[in-house]
Amino acid sequence: MAYDENFFKSMLDNLYDGVYFCDWDRKITYWNKAAEKLTGYSAQDVINSHCWDNVLMHTDMNGARLCDNDNCPAVKAMKEQKLVEAEVFLKHKDGYRIPVVTRISPMKNDAGKVIGAIEIFNDNSAKIAAFQKIEKLEQLAFIDELTGVGNRRYSEIKIHSKLEELRRYAWVGDFGLLFIDIDHFKLLNDNYGHAVGDEMLKMTAKTIMRNLREDDFIGRWGGEEFIAVISHMDRKNLLATAEKLRNLIASLDLTVAGVKVKSTISIGATIAKKEDDMDSLVRRSDRIMYESKNAGRNMVTIG
Repeated sequence: MAYDENFFKSMLDNLYDGVYFCDWDRKITYWNKAAEKLTGYSAQDVINSHCWDNVLMHTDMNGARLCDNDNCPAVKAMKEQKLVEAEVFLKHKDGYRIPVVTRISPMKNDAGKVIGAIEIFNDNSAKIAAFQKIEKLEQLAFIDELTGVGNRRYSEIKIHSKLEELRRYAWVGDFGLLFIDIDHFKLLNDNYGHAVGDEMLKMTAKTIMRNLREDDFIGRWGGEEFIAVISHMDRKNLLATAEKLRNLIASLDLTVAGVKVKSTISIGATIAKKEDDMDSLVRRSDRIMYESKNAGRNMVTIG
């Protein structure tokens, strides 16, 4: 049975995974419906652009751009003529970062010559359950209306619950708290207006939310401050998680009147103690965060 091009296009468009093709110059020639849904970019937005145009701005966990050089997974797949798998971070059309697992294979013509690559990518499945949980919480007035993450009320409940678990059950393991503050936020509002400030708050919150595990939690504490509760965590891994988030936020930008506006965050990180109550834990992480501020901002301090 012969199949025409429309059959294969229809088949790819009905996959849950994002799929796109690029040629040897890394010009994108196909973009399926799932790719549109995952990234917010339509086929019209990306077809005939190149991955090195940085529309999607592929980065690693440290915020380093991958498509500006030979670190590009597509280049590696084509040059080495093998399947390449990687966890990378894409920029959603709304500006926030999403973690994806990507698999890239070289495409060859009838003569066996590599002519491009096909990439299949999908969001980490653990995030789906987290979003379903958020939809339920919205009905309970636990979600910050602007950013879509937990509000102050829910943040307090979450910290209190984790501290109770820590005291009562030895098997639950330690947890960490990150106190996160957007640097120079008042200056951002003064220079560009509150609408731009709101967009930066949303981009920051969504990037953090999409890059935590299902058992972790992000809430807006107030103004430009967020707290993140990181489960089953020691000092070394808590520091690594905080540094990942800091790097991802530093790689974001908003375009305002043709000017790219960037922002950074300062983070105070600490491991919860059994003798902590909510106030002592939050005060300690807040104080440590100001050590990051005083050391020059765009930093993580752990204590």
